[in-house]
Amino acid sequence: MSETTKPEATRAPSNVIFVGKKSALVYAVAALMQINNSSEVMIRARGRAISKAVDVVEILKGRFLQEALKIKDIKIGTELLPPKQEGLKPRNVSTCLLYTSPSPRD
Repeated sequence: MSETTKPEATRAPSNVIFVGKKSALVYAVAALMQINNSSEVMIRARGRAISKAVDVVEILKGRFLQEALKIKDIKIGTELLPPKQEGLKPRNVSTCLLYTSPSPRD
């Protein structure tokens, strides 16, 4: 009997929020919880979810943290994804990574 081992899935750090199909408010609450536990939160999105990631940061700034949120850095780029079907070309997908942290309190 042969035993196959599954490769371990690489787990993202706990301070990274991947934005996808859920409501922006869900991601904003998750980011708020991470901001309370760590010094920096990365909000990551690609493709159509980039606008939702920006909405998440705006919700954090407008509703929850007001002046207590600082946007440290914004990185944009492109990922090359394999084709969905054989015979098609690889796809370029835009990516966005927003680094946020709580502002220093006076």
